[in-house]
Amino acid sequence: MEIDAKVPEEAEGSMQVDSKVQENDDISKSMQNLNIEGSSFPFKKKPVIIIVVGMAGSGKTTFLHRLVCHTMASNLRGYVLNLDPAVLTLPFGANIDIRDTVRYKEVMKQFNLGPNGGILTSLNLFATKFDEHGVGISVLLMSRNCDLGPFCFSSEQQVISVIEKRADQLDYVLVDTPGQIEIFTWSASGAIITEAFASTFPTVVTYVVDTPRSESPATFMSNMLYACSILYKTRLPLVLAFNKTDVANHEFALEWMKDFEVFHAALDADNTYTSTLTRSLSLALEEFYKNLRSVGVSAVSGAGMDAFFKAIDASAEEFMETYKADLDKRREEKQLLEENRRRENMEKLRKDMEKTRGETAVLSTGLKDGKGKDKAMMDEEDEEEEDDIRVFSDDEDAIDEDEDEEVAGFSF
Repeated sequence: MEIDAKVPEEAEGSMQVDSKVQENDDISKSMQNLNIEGSSFPFKKKPVIIIVVGMAGSGKTTFLHRLVCHTMASNLRGYVLNLDPAVLTLPFGANIDIRDTVRYKEVMKQFNLGPNGGILTSLNLFATKFDEHGVGISVLLMSRNCDLGPFCFSSEQQVISVIEKRADQLDYVLVDTPGQIEIFTWSASGAIITEAFASTFPTVVTYVVDTPRSESPATFMSNMLYACSILYKTRLPLVLAFNKTDVANHEFALEWMKDFEVFHAALDADNTYTSTLTRSLSLALEEFYKNLRSVGVSAVSGAGMDAFFKAIDASAEEFMETYKADLDKRREEKQLLEENRRRENMEKLRKDMEKTRGETAVLSTGLKDGKGKDKAMMDEEDEEEEDDIRVFSDDEDAIDEDEDEEVAGFSF
């Protein structure tokens, strides 16, 4: 009889083990379904992305117009992208225009922003439409704001996907940036757009310099420092385009970059602290000048366009040889960190699923306890207010009695 009694117990134990194994299998299958594969970045050697940046008034948009005209005249297949939401009219036709997606003035009205804040916010919104990683951001923005107002999000494809489909038919993609240079170069959206381009195509940054204004040594040094900061911020090949050579020749700038003694001679007439600082900076930037490509161009006459595109092609080759390896290394490190974070989250999820065994888990947010504490605190405050009112009323009665005594003792 004892043996017969043990048999059901063993059967029951085996059933529990089988059910536990089945639960673990279900959990593992759920984890596999939830697992997200790493994003792939198919790299293409064509087209070359040319991101044009420059100070306000340097002739950046006019220079880009000249680039568009040169590509059409030279039978080069170009594609134009406008990232300036505040421009009223463009002298060239843009294949992709930020103004078709974001309404700049509506952004200013809805968020009570100034001109620069409106441009920055518009660029941030458009950055969500650049690659597949921006889809989630745009959906989040749409879910949090029922009245989208200035946000014309649609189901159309991302910018990178559109260019990828036309990659075999294009030689260059010309990108015009906002006139306020710091909005693009030092903002998160500018970094996202630049990295999205560099992850898929050879990318070169062109810094447009106002040549007549740079005849002053202090202004020239300010431009060189900004160019240096752009180079180290973007980690991409940089081409200096000295614009307006029809007004002032750019040979003086090239000579200052090659021979610092000539630049120091131009500073001899100025003995202020600024000239001393500029003199010291010229020595520090000597190594920076050696690895920099510089060309003189004229957006009005079209001079120097052939030399500019030669510099772009050389920079694109340099990107493939040097910059791409560094970019791949940084991307692998980023993906490794993302993979580790994903594994930690999935491990936490697996443990939670094992604890709950697939049942609905009620998470304690502490709101209920907080409400009880708030109610208790409110009751204590009400009691204190009642005590204060009682004390105050007693004091008033005492004051009234004193006043009555004073009035009774005063002789009219």
